[in-house]
Amino acid sequence: MTVSGRDEGNTCHVHGGEKLPAAAGGADAICAAVTRAVAAEAPHARYTVDVTVVRASMLRTALTVGGRTLPEQSFAVMDRDLNPASIDRFAHSIAAAVARASNA
Repeated sequence: MTVSGRDEGNTCHVHGGEKLPAAAGGADAICAAVTRAVAAEAPHARYTVDVTVVRASMLRTALTVGGRTLPEQSFAVMDRDLNPASIDRFAHSIAAAVARASNA
């Protein structure tokens, strides 16, 4: 399953959302969290984020900011599956990377 979201020219794609535990809120929750976090930290940045759900406890992300491709990022929870709090931490880490790259 692939979920796509678009917000003011920015895009978010989640591949493999069916691997997420129900408690995590699903693929739409990932894109919504990223959109909120980036809007708060880098409101004028233009970005594309492609998230791959590797397994219920791990995400891998390809991120492009202002046309520049950033190094791939991985996010994992070691002691449990992803949940809303871990999705929020993931989104804030993506937002921080977007903010750094848009100020570079």
